[in-house]
Amino acid sequence: MTKTTDVSWFPPCRPEATPAPALDADAIQLFCLPHAGAGASAYRDWPALLAPGIEAIPVQLPGRENRHREPALRSAAELVTELTGPVAGYAGGDFALFGHSMGALLCYELAHVLSALGKPPRHLFVSGLGAPHIPPTGPRLCDLPDDELVTVIAKLEGTSPEVLAQPELVQLLLPLFRADLEVWETYIHHRGPLQVPITAMGGRRDPNVGLDLLGAWGDLTSAEFHLEVFDGGHFYHYAAPDEVLAVIKERL
Repeated sequence: MTKTTDVSWFPPCRPEATPAPALDADAIQLFCLPHAGAGASAYRDWPALLAPGIEAIPVQLPGRENRHREPALRSAAELVTELTGPVAGYAGGDFALFGHSMGALLCYELAHVLSALGKPPRHLFVSGLGAPHIPPTGPRLCDLPDDELVTVIAKLEGTSPEVLAQPELVQLLLPLFRADLEVWETYIHHRGPLQVPITAMGGRRDPNVGLDLLGAWGDLTSAEFHLEVFDGGHFYHYAAPDEVLAVIKERL
């Protein structure tokens, strides 16, 4: 396949003055999908930290950062349909997928679609999300009033208090959060097991994703399964990136 140069999906996430990290000729590509409300810059440090053996490729979804003028898509099926061509075109012969929270769901669906196209990932890393064949419980967060949704977002500790204290910024962010939450909360699982190794990762103090839900990812692969638990909450990987990236390097 011809390698795409579509910067809308794969934007540079480093300052222009910073040189690209040196890579091995046979570096493994790692496509990184962000959590709800976030963009590709969530992984801006990963290319330098994973090089030279792994080429981290942050993926930009519609509705955020350099794609903020595009409408955010509201279903996993729509997003994966849009993602498949760019990722399949950009991916070389040896690549893996990493997604956190909503990004984990999209990576799981993308792994199925790419496998059906004869281009399976080498490994699937799913982070901060319970296995998708177990439906979410409780009220739909995407339908909460603004003030209650802001409280939920604050408890997850992934958005700075300074941002949440600015009403104008909050009003810009909430529609994107709602769209992304709807992606997860309207998802219906319909897949058989993958033939791709899966590593599920999460924080020991995550208020919404217990170890039982993380461990259930093992039901969704006929290949190897690993469960990795770290100190921290839902955004544990921000607090201990070296530990998380060490696991990724070991698996790849």
